Amino acid sequence: MLPVVTPTEMRAVDATAPESEQLLIQRAGYAVANTALRMLGGGYGRRVNVIAGKGNNGQDGLVAARLLQRRGVRCKLYEPNSEPVATADLVIDAAYGTGLRDNWQPPNQPACPVLAVDIPSGVDALTGIDSGSIQADRTITFGALKPGLILEPGASRAGEVEIASLGLEIPNSKMNLITDGDLREPLSQRSATDHKWTNALRIIGGSPGMIGAAELATHGALRAGAGIVVVSSPTADLSQPDLPTEAVTKPLLESEWATEALADLERFNGLLIGPGLGSDPQTLAEAAKLIEKAPVPVIVDADGLAAVAAHPQCIKNRRNPTVLTPHDGEFKKLTGAPPTDDRCTDVRNASKDCVLLLKGPTTIVCSPNGELTFVRSGDQRLATAGSGDVLAGIMGALINYPQTHLAVAAAAHWHGRAAQLAQPGMTASDLPLLLQPAQLAMLS
Repeated sequence: MLPVVTPTEMRAVDATAPESEQLLIQRAGYAVANTALRMLGGGYGRRVNVIAGKGNNGQDGLVAARLLQRRGVRCKLYEPNSEPVATADLVIDAAYGTGLRDNWQPPNQPACPVLAVDIPSGVDALTGIDSGSIQADRTITFGALKPGLILEPGASRAGEVEIASLGLEIPNSKMNLITDGDLREPLSQRSATDHKWTNALRIIGGSPGMIGAAELATHGALRAGAGIVVVSSPTADLSQPDLPTEAVTKPLLESEWATEALADLERFNGLLIGPGLGSDPQTLAEAAKLIEKAPVPVIVDADGLAAVAAHPQCIKNRRNPTVLTPHDGEFKKLTGAPPTDDRCTDVRNASKDCVLLLKGPTTIVCSPNGELTFVRSGDQRLATAGSGDVLAGIMGALINYPQTHLAVAAAAHWHGRAAQLAQPGMTASDLPLLLQPAQLAMLS
């Protein structure tokens, strides 16, 4: 995991560092200069415009300029509110960084590459909201990542991000960015003594016209390692759909089916409920009853979230983990309001009784104690019907991992890495077949 700290937390780290502020500025300036030289491909004869403010961010830029000049780079300095006019090979944005308190009027976008210092000036380091910035090709940030470098639109405005530690010690953070290496343990749970019921998953979903959602979730679960998947729908016939050959179907009564599903639920490691389930009030009432009484971890997805919204008490007293997986519209149904610019706080407030995964360009996973994990592996290829159903199935296969919020984040990261292997025109049904190649790529 890569730690992510807020600007306030970063200031506290700086304040308690054994090194002086001036030494840290010198280290930051060296880091900026070295990155600039790599971007320039050398020093002698190159031209760099440095936009330097009055704070520490500007001091970092000034130190970098002096170091670059020693390497034969011609540097011109500009204040934040001036328009650089000299032709340059690189622009260094050291105007404000995380220290911006008000809006600024950034100069016109340069024709040359841009290196941002700590964070593009104008991007809120806490929320990622852009109030006016220069598009950076690369950002060098200090100590640790900031939320604004991970959340959109800040993540896109920052370009490629590199971290310069400056020798600072980052304490255990309650926010982290998941990486490929963090999947080794969640994806290596199977042992020599396992059998198919060791990692068994129950799926309840599908309805007339929406059977495909349950199919996709089942494909995702089996490809992600579920030993056996038993699938049911209370309103649709699953005897003929395009389920994997290995899937087991089990019919349910249309009325009071929650009691029937509970009869053998203890045999399973987890329950996934909701993909394509439908919005009939009676169906949602039964789904809420099953969620409330289920003696195993429960993943609530898609229409299952409507059941929780209509019957919020169903997750209040559960003893086993509960995972909710909303996108922004479903989040509004669950909480009464859409996510604000401060998505981190919103997710924390909504996850008191559950692990909550809020989907988006940056997916945020929050544990009930407020620990956040960011997922950045996905891209626009996942914006296709059914991809969320596949993700729910992957979560079901990993739900046996002891730390539920990390299992959920690992599933989302794996899901995104699989999409990276897809060709243009990917559909959700392509994703399950890409999971194993993605796993090999991540863990090799």
